[in-house]
Amino acid sequence: MLRVENLHVAVRDRLILKGVSLEVGDGEVHVIFGPNGSGKSTLAMAIIGHPDYRIVSGRIFFDGQDITEKPIDERARMGISIAFQNPPKLHGVKLKDLLARIASENGVGERFLEIVDRLNISQEHLNRYVNVGFSGGEIKRCELAQALASNPKLIILDEPDSGVDVENLELIGRFLSESLRGRSALIITHHGYILRHLKPVKAHVLIDGVIACEGDPDQILNRIMKDGYRWCERCRLMRGV
Repeated sequence: MLRVENLHVAVRDRLILKGVSLEVGDGEVHVIFGPNGSGKSTLAMAIIGHPDYRIVSGRIFFDGQDITEKPIDERARMGISIAFQNPPKLHGVKLKDLLARIASENGVGERFLEIVDRLNISQEHLNRYVNVGFSGGEIKRCELAQALASNPKLIILDEPDSGVDVENLELIGRFLSESLRGRSALIITHHGYILRHLKPVKAHVLIDGVIACEGDPDQILNRIMKDGYRWCERCRLMRGV
């Protein structure tokens, strides 16, 4: 579903990604670990085609097509969706109107109301402007509703477990464990709390713009929790990347 080949990405004049390669199969869920500033969000932005993230070299393939040069709106129509770590406030745009528009344009129709119900989004929130006055957990749940209302083939979740209390994390985790069945997903996380609810098939550790190591998600997370990312840095040096 997704193939990234030797991707180098710059923001302004600074090179952030320095040769990232990975593949996510059809219906597979993968997780990306990494310390702050390692390039995790840069990778997500490059995949969706954000214009501020310049691809210096390398290619991105999605669903059998080279999308490296395609604009962000075309990638979205092809079936790539993202739940941002820090989505913007949209003054003047009601959440219910945005969700209805997204769902209508992607063949979901009123089924988006099922997503709203499962994420415990109240009528009060639906009638408010998007993310205006929302708590951290409310923002995460509403962002997920928007991402899933587009019925994506691939969904990228950028830090879905950051800034979320235990109750909201439990609700989000249950929702994702059901919603990601049969769907390709790339989950970016720093501390891995969301993995209490999800079972990715593969983990990738991103350090200083390169993939330091890959493997079983539980084993890698346990090693990170025990030894920190210093262990992954040693792996990177041993591999010569």
